Amino acid sequence: MSDLVEKVLQLSKADGCVAILSESSTVDLRWATNTLTTNGSHLERSLTVISVIGESVGTISASQLDDLEGLVRASEQAARDAGPAEDYAPLVEGGADAGFSQPAEVTTSAVFAAIAGDLGSSFDAGQADGLRHFGYASHSSTTTWLGSSTGLRKRHVQPTGYIEMTAKNDKQGGSSWVGQHTRDWSDIAVPSLDSELRRRLSWCDRFVEIPAGRYETLLPPSAVADLLIYSYWSGGGRDAAEGRTVFSKPGGQTRVGEMLAPNGFTVRSDPRDPALGTLPFVVAGASSAMASIFDNGLDLQATDWIKGGKLEALCQTRSSAQQTSSAVTPFVDNLIVDGGGTATLDEMVAATQRGLLLTCLWYIREVDPESLLLTGLTRDGVYLVEDGEVTGTVTNFRWNESPVDLLGRISETSATEATLPREWSDYFTWTRMPAWRVPDFNMSSVSQAS
Repeated sequence: MSDLVEKVLQLSKADGCVAILSESSTVDLRWATNTLTTNGSHLERSLTVISVIGESVGTISASQLDDLEGLVRASEQAARDAGPAEDYAPLVEGGADAGFSQPAEVTTSAVFAAIAGDLGSSFDAGQADGLRHFGYASHSSTTTWLGSSTGLRKRHVQPTGYIEMTAKNDKQGGSSWVGQHTRDWSDIAVPSLDSELRRRLSWCDRFVEIPAGRYETLLPPSAVADLLIYSYWSGGGRDAAEGRTVFSKPGGQTRVGEMLAPNGFTVRSDPRDPALGTLPFVVAGASSAMASIFDNGLDLQATDWIKGGKLEALCQTRSSAQQTSSAVTPFVDNLIVDGGGTATLDEMVAATQRGLLLTCLWYIREVDPESLLLTGLTRDGVYLVEDGEVTGTVTNFRWNESPVDLLGRISETSATEATLPREWSDYFTWTRMPAWRVPDFNMSSVSQAS
């Protein structure tokens, strides 16, 4: 497939050219009411051609690759029709990866062999016990080739898998969810996931109706992930300097250097993390507040976003870094949070006199970008904790909170663990998070959602 990239670069007549080719092989399983419903596999391929003429840029993307010259010429024409790019910078220079010419790596349904039998056992046991199982498992292998007229040639293979399991019974509040990401499925134990679902459903024997209000709340790692991913997506350095985000300060300044969280709290990304490894170089089909098309191929480094509780950096392209006199710190596709805690979530429950334990959040939407106020719903189990024990399930709620504001109100964090976000798993899979204790989480209204 690398020959397609080389062909595009040979055809280019622009001052500069970048070709990005991606091929993704995906397999998946779905099940509902204790029965496998679908399984499938598909292959997707896309090519993005970026032409630079003077300081203008044109981009064309396509999945039909039978007219490469037409794509190149269309990209060049788009550059001629465009005005100078605000984020213009010279294209990244570099050499060729040793494995650039290697073919795509594909996946097959064989990756599910280890879990298929265990899922069947869970379905049989669930049927006998009056439980209904629903879920989804997906695995993909995405190969990306990036080449430029400056001599840069890069290739990366990204395996991504995850499983989500939901179980329901007929009791009020009788629904719970678990999820886990994986690279090769060797770390997925369906019996353990099923056992956790059953444990949570056992808490539904008692239902307690409570009103909306502020409650001491234990947010599990998945909920923390969904909140902090949104915060990360809002961390563009240029937007902050222009006064448009929660990270802005008056006078074109940002909150970099400000304490946002307890001392010892860290938020970081590392594309070469052994368990959460992601693309180690910039791939951008278009410019945005978080990425620049001119940075394609730029090597990514481990970056501290918050260190020792202090905001250390925002996402900066080469262009925005120059404008704001900041270091170049591009977006990385994983997020690792450590609050310094060592307790398990169960130990946090045991230390709770009275509060709520959540399962996950969903339908998260932004209310106010300047404070990053978010709203959303709880889902698949909200539990009442009394005197160190879960004593029942309660209603679902609509909540209103800013994840940045929450950082300053955390009273306890658990140990950090590999975590699958519930809301954003399709878009941002790779996280490691703790659970949080928040003394006054705002459950703004009762919801009938389940």
